Amino acid sequence: MTEWYEKSFGEDYLIVYKHRDFGGARKEVDQMIAWLGLPPGSKVLDLCCGMGRHSLALAEEGYEVTGVDLSEVLLREARSQIGAEKVTWIRSDMRDLPLDGGFDAVVNLFTSFGYFEKDEEQVKVLREIYRLLKPGGKFVIDFLNPAYVIRHLVPHSTREDGENLIDESRRIEDGYVKKDIILTTKNDPTPRQYHERVKLYSLEAFRKMIEEAGLQLEAVHGSYEDEVYDAERSTRMIFSGTRP
Repeated sequence: MTEWYEKSFGEDYLIVYKHRDFGGARKEVDQMIAWLGLPPGSKVLDLCCGMGRHSLALAEEGYEVTGVDLSEVLLREARSQIGAEKVTWIRSDMRDLPLDGGFDAVVNLFTSFGYFEKDEEQVKVLREIYRLLKPGGKFVIDFLNPAYVIRHLVPHSTREDGENLIDESRRIEDGYVKKDIILTTKNDPTPRQYHERVKLYSLEAFRKMIEEAGLQLEAVHGSYEDEVYDAERSTRMIFSGTRP
């Protein structure tokens, strides 16, 4: 059975999310560098790198970067960017990575977590982060803030992008935030349908998984503005910590 994330991160993903900009990634990387405190030349793994926005920004800052993603389409897009030759790109499932340890930092960004039904599968990802980090290595996991998502959820929206009509429906159901996407084009009204699903984890539940994986949580940020996490008001829930 094909999982939703095996289908959704294809050619149409580039249409639905083309508005994500590289300038925003640069600002986020600058803040991450401040949190991580890594000297240039450090080895950094961008786990679930997508189109490579953050990987490329990290490489420009002088880090030795490896970008991993399951989607060959998104990796192709990443490889086509200026400066892509500075990054090592690898296709892999995040639960079982074909890499040895020794990374100074691992980052997992833009809610590239919570894709699986069972908590044990999410913990496998965290254990891979632990395995790949050298002792004292740092991690950043950028996750959504469940309370904020629930309060600000837009149930339905439509927009046009050139020839494409994008219809998005969102709901909270069975402990997940779910999105259904329907794409049609003016020349071909045949709908192309996709589903996205992220499991909602409270701060305490996420903290327990981090500890179960052997990692040590040091701080929780509410955004890339470096604000302290507030369960009700923060837009994000960004974890930073170390491998002891």
